[in-house]
Amino acid sequence: MTAGAGPDHLVLITEELDREPEAWLAERCAVERISSAAPGFGERVREADGLIVRTYTQVDGALLDAAPRLKVVARAGVGLDNIDVPACRSRGVEVVYAPGANTRAVVEFVLASMLDALRPRERVTGALPLAEWKKLRSSLGAPVQLAGATLGIIGLGRIGKQVARAASAIDMRVIYTDVSEIPGGERFGAKPVEIEALASSSDVVTVHVDGRASNRGLIGAAFLDRMKAGAVLINSSRGMVVDPVACAAWLARDPGARAMLDVHDPEPIAPDSPLLGVANAVLTPHIAGGTRAAKLGMSWVVRDVWRVLRGEVPEHAAPSDA
Repeated sequence: MTAGAGPDHLVLITEELDREPEAWLAERCAVERISSAAPGFGERVREADGLIVRTYTQVDGALLDAAPRLKVVARAGVGLDNIDVPACRSRGVEVVYAPGANTRAVVEFVLASMLDALRPRERVTGALPLAEWKKLRSSLGAPVQLAGATLGIIGLGRIGKQVARAASAIDMRVIYTDVSEIPGGERFGAKPVEIEALASSSDVVTVHVDGRASNRGLIGAAFLDRMKAGAVLINSSRGMVVDPVACAAWLARDPGARAMLDVHDPEPIAPDSPLLGVANAVLTPHIAGGTRAAKLGMSWVVRDVWRVLRGEVPEHAAPSDA
């Protein structure tokens, strides 16, 4: 136990956390791993001063009512959709998170997804006759080159800005739309347009919006009907942003189009999802932020947990409108 530590403080960790930050916190207070679905969770949360969650633990009024000692809730990640921030604050519980920790990882995922969609590749595993060699080369020709193609970014926030910079660096034409008017118009190599123009002009659309209610179904039939033939849609933001029924219908109408969806509503993907089994729907299990560096960065939210428990101001308090 370090000097000034509070041996009576108990922090519960309900989901995966990197071992190094966990060990750092355990040197300062009592730390216990326990799933929020475990039979003994209700008893333990009554004694907890801190709670660290990731994606699948819901921090709502019912949980808070069962945790009278709670002083801080930490999201080892960026999105706060699973945490009722106003309910926490109304009970005097601080909420902290790790903004920016997975930005680079998500940018890499978007770039990799664009390349997977637009630059077909196949390994040669053995010697081929000249005719087959030529046939393979011909079949793998890319119809669209990233340089000169148009990337449409929906949401020019922390991640959207970095995607714009990366795409501009490889000579893509970048356009964006955002719920907030961004001063100066063109930013980070991206030109602002209305969402309808973005849909009709983009070879690739990538979505980077938050979980506010107004974003549910943002990518629906009205948007998809405007998209170019053979366009690519990438969503690594929130599953509820894309209407799965409308998306499946769009993909059926345009076999050359592709939807690359890393987030889903619900998660895991429901067995009756209309996107399952669709050949041009590429579904991944919420891995955009899943690099070793990103997971470590998100796990260091423990520093703010300790700051709050010591009565200090956290570095990354959740915004009040989250």
